[in-house]
Amino acid sequence: MNVEKAQIDAALVEKLNSENNDELQRDFDYLAEKLDRKNLDINGLLEKAQAFSVAVPSWGVGTGGTRFARFAGPSEPRNIFEKVEDCAVIHQLSACTPRISPHFPWDVVDDFKALREHAANFGLSWDAVNSNTFQDQSEQKYSYKFGSLTHTEQAVREQAIQHNIDCIEYGKQLGSKSLTVWIGDGSNHPGQQHFQRAFERYLASMKGIYAHLPDDWEMHIEHKMFEPAFYSTVIQDWGSNILAAMELGDKAKSLVDLGHHAPNVNIEMIVSRLIQFKKLGGFHFNDSKYGDDDLDSGAIQPYQLFLIFNELVDAEYRKQDAFKPAYMLDQSHNVTDPIESLINSAIEVQRAYVRALLVDREALYAFQDSNDALMASATLKEAFNTDVGPILAMARKLKGAAIQPIACYRAANYRASLAHARPAAKGNSSGIV
Repeated sequence: MNVEKAQIDAALVEKLNSENNDELQRDFDYLAEKLDRKNLDINGLLEKAQAFSVAVPSWGVGTGGTRFARFAGPSEPRNIFEKVEDCAVIHQLSACTPRISPHFPWDVVDDFKALREHAANFGLSWDAVNSNTFQDQSEQKYSYKFGSLTHTEQAVREQAIQHNIDCIEYGKQLGSKSLTVWIGDGSNHPGQQHFQRAFERYLASMKGIYAHLPDDWEMHIEHKMFEPAFYSTVIQDWGSNILAAMELGDKAKSLVDLGHHAPNVNIEMIVSRLIQFKKLGGFHFNDSKYGDDDLDSGAIQPYQLFLIFNELVDAEYRKQDAFKPAYMLDQSHNVTDPIESLINSAIEVQRAYVRALLVDREALYAFQDSNDALMASATLKEAFNTDVGPILAMARKLKGAAIQPIACYRAANYRASLAHARPAAKGNSSGIV
């Protein structure tokens, strides 16, 4: 990989790759023959796998929290510069995470030029910037306890608006091109909040932020069904989300977090609707068993992840207008090493994408048009059940990354090597509690 610095010894990566290369080549050749019988070119798929990427969140490299406590891990990053170094490990071994999404004010620094250069030394750039008005900061004048962009008091709303404008300015210095806005505003008791007035205040506040977007930026609106507002949430589903995006303008689009939906919601159909109306901004990839669990991507519902990518690849295949979604992981790691989880998740998202590329689109359309439900479903299942692991591993190898990333990471003893440089610190903002 073309970077000035590497966190893991390149000689170690090369040594371990050499030990696994023969087996990978056999698996790759076998898959190539199998795909060729279906008129699928494995080299074309390999090129697309190499081109695929997903951003990692700066906060994701720290240990997350449960609802009751946070159990810090060894050698956790204590600031954004150290978070960049951990993100560099993820990209070095997976070769598909070249961008970092920062969160402010957690990641505010005095010298953004130095931060941008620090990331560039590792071959990393910056993705969407994220604002934080769901949590009070020590220096702020007004509390967000009863809301931020929708607060009944104008002074509180203006404070929240200004924070988002500040985030845009930070992002411009880093080279970002989008702002993601999520608020925890809502109510916990019936009658506590006037639904319509709260939404009106939200739209007015967002218009104030939208007016400061550079011409080449997008605003991504994130919704969440519940938490921390358990009775009502101002932007609670994709309906409110897209209504807000349509009200604001062309630069406002909807963001889909896989854990922010009611149980059993058909997320892939929501994705299709957003594509159709040119309002799909991007994704926060994770997985869920019960609610907004923020589990590793593909850990619970890998078929759902595949079906989402089926819609994305379909839009790519049909060359639909205004289709350029941003991909990012958004997870909380409580019992695993965050670096390992993010490596695994990036690869699982990449796997879902490559599997979706295997779908015979024209055959699927024919089955759909003839109402052949069984064969339409079977066409998707055939692609999903194909092991594309050799393609992913070969893509990593050709980009100088690890054939077996987790084994390589563990062999490097990365955490142990940082024990003295990163002593445990209380109260750091590495993960979300």
